[in-house]
Parts: sequence; C-alpha cells; structure tokens
Amino acid sequence: MEQTQHRLLFAISAVLLLLSSSAAQSFIGVNYGQVADNLPPPDATARLLQSTSISKVRLYGADPAILNALANTGISITIGASNADIPSLAADPSAASAWVSANVLPFLPASSISTVSVGNEIFELADPSLSAQLLPAMQNLRSALAANPLSAAVKVSTVNTMAVLSRSEPPSSGAFRPELLPPLRGVLRFLNQTGSPFMVNPYPFFAYGSDPRPETLAFCLFRPNAGRPDAGTGATYTNMFDAQLDAVRSALAAAGFAGAEIVVAETGWPYRGDADEPGASVENARAYNGNLIKHLESGVGTPLMPGKSVDTYIFVLYDEDLKPGPTSERSFGLFRPDLTMNYDVGLSKSSSASGSGSGSSSGQAKNPTSTTAWCVPKEGTADEQLQAALDYACAQPGVDCGPVQPGGACYEPDTVRSHTAYAMNQLYQASGRNSEACDFSQSATLSSDNPSYDACVYSGGQ
Repeated sequence: MEQTQHRLLFAISAVLLLLSSSAAQSFIGVNYGQVADNLPPPDATARLLQSTSISKVRLYGADPAILNALANTGISITIGASNADIPSLAADPSAASAWVSANVLPFLPASSISTVSVGNEIFELADPSLSAQLLPAMQNLRSALAANPLSAAVKVSTVNTMAVLSRSEPPSSGAFRPELLPPLRGVLRFLNQTGSPFMVNPYPFFAYGSDPRPETLAFCLFRPNAGRPDAGTGATYTNMFDAQLDAVRSALAAAGFAGAEIVVAETGWPYRGDADEPGASVENARAYNGNLIKHLESGVGTPLMPGKSVDTYIFVLYDEDLKPGPTSERSFGLFRPDLTMNYDVGLSKSSSASGSGSGSSSGQAKNPTSTTAWCVPKEGTADEQLQAALDYACAQPGVDCGPVQPGGACYEPDTVRSHTAYAMNQLYQASGRNSEACDFSQSATLSSDNPSYDACVYSGGQ
C-alpha cells in the first residue's frame, strides 16, 4: 500500500512539474505570415516550431496544409477570416456555417484551433461600412462554432492596432478614439459576453521611429533607462511595451470593460531597414525580442496588470519577401526560409543562448566564430551611442562589468569609450566570438590588437 502511495505521489508530482513547465512558456507565440514565394513546407515548419518553446501560432488565413501539419503537435492555433469575408459572414448565417465547415471542423480536434480572428485592423481602415459589418460577422461565426461540440470552445475576436487609441501617454490616460467608440463598444460587449480577448498590435519600433533619441531606444528595447513616471497612477514605466499595454488597459476601463483580457496579436522589431528607418538592425531586433521574452518569462506583468504575462505573438516566423513597402516590412523574420535563425533570442529548446539573444545568429555555420580576438568600438563613434552599447552589454547574462566600476581594474581611464570597449568585448567573448555579437548598431569592430593594459585584462586571445 505504501509503495502504491509513493508511486501515486511521484506521478502527481511529475504531472504538476510538466504542467508548470508548459505554463511557463504558454504565453509565447509567433505569427506565421505567407506573403512570400520561398517558404519551407508546412511539415518542416511544424518540426521547427516543436524544436522551440513557441506554443502558439497565429495564421492570417486558414491554410489546410499548415493546419494539417500542426495536427497533434499541441501548438495552439489562431486562424483568420479575411477582410473580404466580412460582408458575406455578416449578411448570411449560412455563410458563417459554411466557413466553419470548411476552415475549422475538418481539422478538429487534432489541430488545436483556439481562436478565429475576423478581419485585420478593420477600425483603422476608415471604412464605416466594413466597421459596421464586423460585429454581425463575428456573431454569426460564433453561433456557427457554438452549434458543433467540436468547435464550441473556439473563441472569436478581431485584431486592432494602437491607432484605435486617441491617447496613450501617460498610460493611465489611455482612451479610444471617440469616432470609433460606437462600433467598437459593440465589439467589446461581444468579447466580454463570450470571454474572448481584445487583440492589439503594439510596436515600440514605430514609437522609436517618431522619437529616435538614445533614451527612447533604451526604453523601447528593455535596456536600463531612467524610466517614465505616470502621475495618474504613481507608477514608473521602464519599457515601452508595458506602457503601451497599460494604455490599452486604461482605454478598456474608460470604455466600461476593465476586465477584458488583452492578447498581443503582433509585436516585433526588424533586423534591417532603409536609411530613413532608425533602429532597424540585428542588434536591436535581438535585444527587443530577446528582452521581451525574458520580460514575459519573468511573470512580473505590467504596473496595471501585475503578476500576469499577456499572451504575445512575435512578428514574424519567416521573412516575407513579397511584402510591399520599406525594407523593414520584409525583415522581421526570426528564421530564414532554410530554417536557420536570422538571430538567436533563446527560443530553441536546445539553445544555450539566453533570452537576450546574444548567441549565434543561426546556430549553424552561417556566422562562424571569428579567429580575430577582440571586439572594440569603432573610431569616431559618438559617446551617446557608446553609452547605449555599454548599458546594453552590461545588462546581458554572462557579462561582468564589475571591472569598469569604481575601484575595478579597468575603471581607469574613466571614459565611456574605455568602459564600452571592455563591455563590448565581454559580450563578444560570452557569445562564442560570433561576428554578429560585435555589431552594436555598426558602432563596433573586430581587432587583432590586444586592448589589455596594466592590470586590466581583456578576455580573448588566439
């Protein structure tokens, strides 16, 4: 009897451990866009996803090949009904039933479809007719889903950008645009009644583009900064992501829906851009997505939503080479079509990289370690840029900046350039001398000259 009890307790402990491990990553998702002509087969993508800690995928449509490939993987799936589908779905309940029969029921329960997102950014299109049809389309789809036990638990929502807000700073003043409130209130009431989330796309990258100062970049990338106080609540915000989410929370409360769940349908940072797109770099993309993941994993939440990690879908799984617009639009991908990483943010289950993404950019031989020994600042780099690099490097795991603190062996000379040189090299060495780790927004370079001096020893050497 005692042995049986021990086995039972062991089994329960194992299940609880498995559930707690799974829950720890349950909030990290990724968008799977398909505006490209070079994407790998869906089954290869399914295997890739299973090798990561990504537990949720958002599709912009309902591609049968992808839904079949994700069957029995345990990955939660959000599918999309297009903007063009909305008029027919709104006008005819039988059209909604047919849509569910074609795009949902054939894949359940093997594929874990959790949500149908109706349209994309409808309220920002300035099309009153389409905005008015959104709610009845959502209602008809929900009724069609509820009619079948297999799909009855599938939620229905729609995705919005931050442009639905008239104010977002400070976060406590967040409010929806008055002209959008009549149709938006109907949608919010529907979400509240059905227990469905309000889905929104916060992009600190675009906020930085309109205010490209070093302190704004640090605020956007979760790097050390002075913080931004909100007199309305007394809270101090240390990153743009939390500030944007709490602005949405405040807007929902002001509209009468304080308890609505928020889901981040898209957020990300491009690793490449045009000359007029400040901040688009590998280093910044790695920092934003890596630090975002660390922030979510911490479970700290936001000042208005403490202790809760909001479900967040990173944009995007692969680069989409056919997307129009500036270079950044085609440069958000975490992975290349050959399944290697554009940069590492620590999502791989076997990755030794931290959430900061300071490791190899591909995990393969795409960016081999350099035989050159040290990473140092480029000549002529401005002190402001050096300070940003110093703050970033010292905040990364595996980097010890104690020697450049007062009393440390490398504190003298007490200049930002000298301190940054030490920190840059520390991060480069901790990253296995991967060449991409010595970029720092193109402010660093590799050198074969040992910068060590006196008692200040730089890691490296052949």
